[in-house]
Amino acid sequence: MSAIALLRQATGAAHDAVDTAFGAHDLSDAAAYRALLIAHARALPAAEAAMAPLPFARTLPLRAPLLATDLAALGEAMPPPLPFDVGDDAARWGVLYVVEGSRLGGAMLARQVPASLPSAYLGAVHGPGQWRAIRSALDDAAAEENDAWRDRLLAGAVATFDLYRAALG
Repeated sequence: MSAIALLRQATGAAHDAVDTAFGAHDLSDAAAYRALLIAHARALPAAEAAMAPLPFARTLPLRAPLLATDLAALGEAMPPPLPFDVGDDAARWGVLYVVEGSRLGGAMLARQVPASLPSAYLGAVHGPGQWRAIRSALDDAAAEENDAWRDRLLAGAVATFDLYRAALG
């Protein structure tokens, strides 16, 4: 089973819980949209910092600056990020899976944001072929690893979903 398939299967419940929690926000309402962005701002910078030691992660554009720009346009400063430390590279790949996968969901959410509200963060989609490259890199990283490495990969992904749920307060 590919690492991507393993991640999807093993983190489905955590992913659904995050989607449900964030899905309660009416993105056409400025206050609800602001609350969603603030929650993301409590999680995303911490998650991006956690995955940053991976050389592959450094090839991906960061979204925290876009989030800060959107919040500033709404009159909000970036809140302090939640503490988040996942440990080793296996767990960092799990973080990367969640962070980069959230771009896919963000693109769908961006369609719900009125033109009068800033949406650079949610609208920051992958470039052509980028998601395929991410999936391939993740599968390559896991290919020669053992079950303990894969367990840490899954733990990193679940910890990242938990981080986002915790960011809602």
